[in-house]
Formats: sequence, structure tokens, C-alpha cells
Amino acid sequence: MSKQIQVSGLDAYYGAHKAIEDVSMTIEPRSITAFIGPSGCGKSTFLRTLNRMHEVIPGARVEGKVLLDGDDLYGASVEPVSVRRMIGMVFQRPNPFPTMSIYENVAAGLRLNGRLPKSQLDGIVEESLKGANLWNEVKDRLSKPGAGLSGGQQQRLCIARAIAVKPQVLLMDEPCSALDPISTLAIEDLMAKLKDEFTIVIVTHNMQQAARVSDRTAFFNLAGQGQPGKVVEMDETSRMFTNPSQKATEDYITGRFG
Repeated sequence: MSKQIQVSGLDAYYGAHKAIEDVSMTIEPRSITAFIGPSGCGKSTFLRTLNRMHEVIPGARVEGKVLLDGDDLYGASVEPVSVRRMIGMVFQRPNPFPTMSIYENVAAGLRLNGRLPKSQLDGIVEESLKGANLWNEVKDRLSKPGAGLSGGQQQRLCIARAIAVKPQVLLMDEPCSALDPISTLAIEDLMAKLKDEFTIVIVTHNMQQAARVSDRTAFFNLAGQGQPGKVVEMDETSRMFTNPSQKATEDYITGRFG
């Protein structure tokens, strides 16, 4: 399922304001790519351009190319909904559907895609919860509200919901920022397992997390207030954190700014 993403010359706008400029990169399949950089440098904006969530905001638009295994995600005949089905997203704060049970939260996307026999639906829900390392904790209370789980469990429920529809790519926008250290570790362990099946892209402000979980890292920065964000450097994570090629990268990683 895992697929490569190639981005070339991408600019993203909010109305007249250019948020990111001339971003080009290759995101490899079956790997974790981390985006780091100071607040406001366009990391999350760029992440949302990868599954066309950016254009949901009124006045927002994108210029440039995003290819998923060679297919142009912004092609004239491409439906944004089909892109979001292939490229799932997990947000900063856990957002289970509050009125739905644990079971229905996982099944929600599957039901949107059409009717399935209950036996098949049961199997996918169980498989997805196991894939999110949550099954053993909730298998006896699937009919209980998803909102009644702990924060870390809710985030894993959201991951189960995302992987249930079998995407090729999983985007994670600071998925651990609202979680305690133990829950954060559980999500990081889960990411390491999921990368065998999915292309994973994560935005994080936690340098240690980026160093722990990612295979490649891209550092975003902006020249000044009101200027668009750009990719300063992208490399293997081990090299980026030990011998970055740009001084700005070293300054950010070592805490001199940001």
C-alpha cells in the first residue's frame, strides 16, 4: 500500500499571503519523514497540501505539483475526497466522534465508502484496532463512547479510524503534543510498526521525537516575519542531527532559536 510522494515547486497561499514557497522534496515509502522548524514556518500548511486539506480553508490555494507514485494529486479530474481516502490524517488533538461508540468511530470511514456485511466490518474494525495497538484495551467495551477513553487511547482510536480505510499515506500533525510521556511513547512505538505498511509524515516540535522515530527530516524556516516558509535542508535524520549542512539547521536543533 505504501507509496512515494514527489513534490516540486510547491507554493501555498492563504488569500494573497504566501505561506510556503518553492518546496520540493521526495518522501519515501515505508519510512517516517519528520518536518521540524519554528512555529509559523509552514510545516502544518505543507502537510495539509499533501492530501488537499489546505484548500478546505476559504481563499486557500496551492501552486506546484504533488505526485503520488507518479499520479498528480492536483490534476483537473482528481476529486479531493479520493485523495483524502488515499492519504489519511491524524490531527494534533485526538478528535473521536463524540456521539459514536469505539466501534462506530473506527467504522465511520468504511460506512461512507459503501455498505459492507457486518462480519466483514467486524473484521476490519478488529484488524484496525489491533493495528493501532488498542484492541486488547477496548475489545470488551466496543459499544462504549470513544470520547470516554484516555487522551492517548483516543489518539490511537483516531489512528485506527484512519488506517481502517486502507490509505497509502498517513499524515500526523503533532500527534503527541497533547499527550503525556507514556502515551507519547505508545504512539511512537506504533509509528515504528505502521511504517512497514504506510508512508508516514509527521510534524513535530519535539527534536528528540524527530530523532527517535524518523528516517528522514526536513527543516523548515522563514527569512522573517510575514515571509513564506521554505525547506532549508532535508536529509537522513541521523546525519541531520549530527552533521547538518546548514548553520540555521544546527542553530535550531541545538536550541539557539525556535
